[in-house]
Amino acid sequence: MFPPPPGEDTLNSHLPTGWQSYMSPQGRRYYVNTLTNETTWERPSSVPGTPKSPVSKPANSPSVFTVNGYHISGTPVHQLDSGHMSLRKASGDPQTPGSPAAPRRQSKESSLTINCVTFPHPDIMPEQQLLKPSEWSYCDYFWADKKDSQGNNTVSGFEILLQKQLKGKQMQKEMAEFVRERIKIEEEYAKNLSKLSQNSLAAQEEGTLGEAWAQLKKSLADEAEVHLKFSSKLQSEVERPLLNFRENFKKDMKKCDHHIADLRKHLASRYAAVEKARKALTERQKDLEMKTQQLEVKLSNKTEEEIKKARRKSTQAGDDLMRCVDLYNQAQSKWFEEMVTTTLELERLEVERVEMIRQHLCQYTQLRHETDMFNQSTVELVDQLLRKVDPAKDRELWVKEHKTGDIRPVDMEI
Repeated sequence: MFPPPPGEDTLNSHLPTGWQSYMSPQGRRYYVNTLTNETTWERPSSVPGTPKSPVSKPANSPSVFTVNGYHISGTPVHQLDSGHMSLRKASGDPQTPGSPAAPRRQSKESSLTINCVTFPHPDIMPEQQLLKPSEWSYCDYFWADKKDSQGNNTVSGFEILLQKQLKGKQMQKEMAEFVRERIKIEEEYAKNLSKLSQNSLAAQEEGTLGEAWAQLKKSLADEAEVHLKFSSKLQSEVERPLLNFRENFKKDMKKCDHHIADLRKHLASRYAAVEKARKALTERQKDLEMKTQQLEVKLSNKTEEEIKKARRKSTQAGDDLMRCVDLYNQAQSKWFEEMVTTTLELERLEVERVEMIRQHLCQYTQLRHETDMFNQSTVELVDQLLRKVDPAKDRELWVKEHKTGDIRPVDMEI
């Protein structure tokens, strides 16, 4: 209930006992009996038996609204900008188009509009079932906008999803770079092993130990070959697939971004048209109310024809508002549908990316296991030969090869 504006005391003083005049949010005057709580659009008369038009809601007026498949009761709440919410009635008010809406006391609006997107009011919101109740799906949790990290601008939920996708693409690229560094290390390691295997140090060691030492050096060359093969497979089976996966990903994401952004712009345009039509309706209602009151109190020579003309303009403004609201709802439904479709596709792409990376990292570990296995095979012969190293045998072999005679000297006798 809105208190009377300044200068209303004179009008109230001419009302019957207990009656007060008020202005509705749409600018139409109505009257309340403070003793009986009776309300009426018509100025009450002190003459007993004078009929009054009560402020009541028509029986066939809508009380349930459907927003993107969710049913909510009451009338939507709209917002002037992202920082200030206006609890103002929309075109769904239970009145004939063009006629002033009845005042609603002690009532809560059922929806609010934030950044041109309409949501159920949190205080009286009915329970909404998730689109994918069994999982934390993108399509259920990114409808609202949020402040950016600096707290200055708003970022749409869809932009946040896009940022995640682009970050995932960057992480994938960095993983490929990591594998590339691993390949370089393997190649350098193989090169050094091969070089070391050709080193002549201790080449003159003989016997069974000499054989084992020669095999150890040869094993370095074999191991170098294993690491070269490992690095080659890393490049073809891990690094290259990581780099080539979703080659045009960034371009595709930009298309999605532009598409959803265009739908949001269209929605904002429709919302601006609703606000403009709402303002026009309020002005027409005020004009009609003023002319009607002037005629009632005989303050003007306004004719019935002028009042009819004002009523027609008010009705037309109401029709325009309903048309704008309908176009807005159509635009929001289109945005809603595209958001669901596109976020589910982003979700699928993310699953595909993670699964692809998992598979190629498994390939990395498998190749590493194989490398270890091959490396083990290169030193198996070394192990066998080392187990056969026998200092006594070596001494025997050396003696046989280098002996100069087996007759021992004896003491000289006198």
